[in-house]
Amino acid sequence: MGLATPRAGGYHCPMLNYILHGTPTDKPALLVAHGLYGSARNWGVICKRLSDERQVVAVDLRNHGQSPWTESHSYPEMAEDLAEVIAANGGQMDVIGHSMGGKTAMMLALNHPEMVHRLIVADIAPVPYTHSQIQFIEAMRSVDFDKVERRPDVEAQLAEVGVDPALQSFFTQSLDIPNKGWRLNLDTLARHMPDIMSFPETTAQWQGSALFLSGSNSDYVRREDRETILARFPNARFAKIPGAGHWLHAEKPREFEANARVFLNA
Repeated sequence: MGLATPRAGGYHCPMLNYILHGTPTDKPALLVAHGLYGSARNWGVICKRLSDERQVVAVDLRNHGQSPWTESHSYPEMAEDLAEVIAANGGQMDVIGHSMGGKTAMMLALNHPEMVHRLIVADIAPVPYTHSQIQFIEAMRSVDFDKVERRPDVEAQLAEVGVDPALQSFFTQSLDIPNKGWRLNLDTLARHMPDIMSFPETTAQWQGSALFLSGSNSDYVRREDRETILARFPNARFAKIPGAGHWLHAEKPREFEANARVFLNA
């Protein structure tokens, strides 16, 4: 689906690009928000499988995929982007968000509680992180597109700067080879990396049903983070997928799907 025209008087950023899977059913529709450097396409297999029971709307977050590029990249703004998509698709949805998309989904629930039916936050907490992902922007910026004819050419260049094969495959899903570049606004993402790694201070609470689903091999959601999570999401429950790391939906897609299905249908 292409870019939609913004509603009159609506949010300043044109509506996010999104991909529809399935058709509306008697169950709430599901919105899926990807993580940093990702896109709606990354979630295609899981979205298609979950669409057997409900319509699934997978978005490209701002500065990613086919969505608009902006100078800013804050969680309150990204939450408004999601709110606009939900408003245009019935006014309330279940929401899954991974990593940066999980923080965006949490911000949406806190700022627009009526729009979120059930919430799944995949391997992230509403806390600041001390690590950075800037090294991957530097790796992507290092690609010489004059030497690129096809995707393996980029993977080879990323390998030369130390990017491991799994991430090469992931990043190159955002290639725009005809235009010799990336479908990622690397300049804005680099400038706002401190915002991406943090989470806004808020006293808001969301009383709905939330599942914080983590990979057992990931350290993104620590036991000491649970107090912070429960302060914002008092009805949160926690689960781990054995053998999965931070990219739990890509590493263990069937297990991720099963956990999501059980929670959404509870």
